[in-house]
Amino acid sequence: MAEQTTEAGREPIRVLVVDDQELFRRGLTMLLSAEPGVEVVGEAGDGVEGTALAERTAPDVVLLDIRMPKRSGIEACLAIKEAVPSAKIVMLTVSDEEADLYEAVKSGAAGYLLKDSSIEEVAQAVRVVADGQSLISPSMAVKLIDEFKQMSRPERDHTSGLRLTDRELEVLRLVARGMNNREIAKELYISDNTVKNHVRNILEKLQLHSRMEAVMYAVKEKLLDLP
Repeated sequence: MAEQTTEAGREPIRVLVVDDQELFRRGLTMLLSAEPGVEVVGEAGDGVEGTALAERTAPDVVLLDIRMPKRSGIEACLAIKEAVPSAKIVMLTVSDEEADLYEAVKSGAAGYLLKDSSIEEVAQAVRVVADGQSLISPSMAVKLIDEFKQMSRPERDHTSGLRLTDRELEVLRLVARGMNNREIAKELYISDNTVKNHVRNILEKLQLHSRMEAVMYAVKEKLLDLP
């Protein structure tokens, strides 16, 4: 597929679309291909084909449906993250079930959008997760916050959090408040690269896969006060 022109000479964001509904998949591919700075490198109709294609094309972002034949989106997410660790996964699905959202987060997805999202919202999600951030549909965000509140219990001990340095704990709290790397850098008077290094270290130390998982961890460990 034709490579899109990008501003400031930046490489296009390489996207793979995996969905078993051919009409939806083709339409999404066509619309995304028209977005500036986005290049669709392939499309697949099931989780197995999607995983194999991800290995061959090494996309920056993979749009995955959850309900698919041969291998579900959750299973494909895990397989793709193992095969192409740099790939960011966005679940694009009709499912508004909390269980699917939580499993997606645990599997390392950086985004969760419902299929009634506009093409502008999907394109924005692609750009946001490619930049290392997380994004979920507003209606699902409410459910996630409710789950955070349920998970937050005063009796939990904080020993696992002691593996982080004071600065890493500070960065984690800001991540949990929904701030992106640039905002955290400004808040702490450090560089964007330093923030990226801290986030990477936090995820490695706590054996987490994504910023959303880091937020869930922060709530579990009472590092973030919720109303």
